[in-house]
Amino acid sequence: MTPLSVEGSDRPVIVGFGPAGMICGLYLAKAGLRPIIIERGCDVDQRIKDVEAFWQGGKLNTNSNIQFGEGGAGTFSDGKLQTGVKDKTGRIAEILGAFVEHGAPEEILYLNKPHIGTDNLITMVKNIREHIIELGGEVRFNTKFIRPLHNNFTLTGGLFCNTSLTDSGDISQEEYEIKTNNLILALGHSSRDTFLQLDDSGIEMTSKPFAVGLRVQHKQETINVSQYGEGYDKSLPASDYKLTYTAKSGRGVYSFCMCPGGYVVNASSEQGRTAVNGMSYHDRSGDNANSAIITTVDKDVFGENKFDGMHFQEELEEKAYAEGVGKVPVQTLIDYKNDKASTGPLEVTPAIKGEYVYANNRNILPDILNQDIIEAFSRYGQIIKGFDTDGTLLCGVETRTSSPVKILRDDDFMSNMKGLYPCGEGAGYAGGITSAALDGLKVAEKVVLRYN
Repeated sequence: MTPLSVEGSDRPVIVGFGPAGMICGLYLAKAGLRPIIIERGCDVDQRIKDVEAFWQGGKLNTNSNIQFGEGGAGTFSDGKLQTGVKDKTGRIAEILGAFVEHGAPEEILYLNKPHIGTDNLITMVKNIREHIIELGGEVRFNTKFIRPLHNNFTLTGGLFCNTSLTDSGDISQEEYEIKTNNLILALGHSSRDTFLQLDDSGIEMTSKPFAVGLRVQHKQETINVSQYGEGYDKSLPASDYKLTYTAKSGRGVYSFCMCPGGYVVNASSEQGRTAVNGMSYHDRSGDNANSAIITTVDKDVFGENKFDGMHFQEELEEKAYAEGVGKVPVQTLIDYKNDKASTGPLEVTPAIKGEYVYANNRNILPDILNQDIIEAFSRYGQIIKGFDTDGTLLCGVETRTSSPVKILRDDDFMSNMKGLYPCGEGAGYAGGITSAALDGLKVAEKVVLRYN
């Protein structure tokens, strides 16, 4: 690739520094376009401090948490890289090569089910950021995208807000414009306020299906014995699983983001709302296995309007917050089936990053979904021995499985505003680290064509 040369307002701007934004930014930087990358959250080192303080009972930072900050939501995950996307172009191999170059384990190039782990992801995202800067790009943290600027729906730039702390500890905010003809929206699936702002700016979008449910924990040994057999070789890696079931209602119920030897994490990003996710370190050495058990919801559950799905997510998270009094609500499977709060002691010791409390998760989800999940557990217990024992642990609520909206774009990956590129998971075009990075690369290729 022959590097291009840009100055001033010709530089592309990327909103979001998750997998899509990182790979898009790296590609544009290598092309000589010196991208400016905007991230509402903190750099990953400060982000870790903010997240751990919240987990220990401190105040939630609504811009620096599990969802927002350097590396995106995937930074605090198992770091799975397998994807159902069929790629005949070699782009995925290029992306995995870039991950290894910047600190991911080399094994991801050849393992059937590669994963990076939160610990390696933290190193990798910092190295990618430093490489982009070395190539002339910029990464601006604590900076929030407000709205696009345009002339008759042709992009002219963006309005942003820089947030910082003064010496006295007060929060200082300063709005400013960046002129650009190419703005890539590599948003996360939790960018709810940004979705509303884009709608106010006339950007076309629609609701899309997603999935909600609860996160389940078992002793990892239970899963290992079921999958490997009694007396299995202890040198084998912590076993994973993938479960699917079609309930009598016709809705699919399935496991999602399975984390062997991992932790359930309080993944909240908004005051008064609780959401959970799962994460593992690379060695997957924790005592428990966890995954989300979720069911797909569409307009028949949440409504016809474009933001009804998003508001449905918010409603569930508010119920989870109320049920757990701000902590992660925890319940045994037998109590979930009997619709009563758990009291303990528990057969499975919770492996949770964040405070938790015994509760009744039946009060969170609509009963039609609770019944689907209960029905699925009976089937799963026939597949994995011990999966549906009374002491199986359920944690609420899993809502951030994918974006509740899709920002529409054409064959050139542009929205109805010329020069504005929706990209990645938040825009509705990916589901996981690899597919998000792949979409970021595809968008970057389209942007480069505009400069040639």
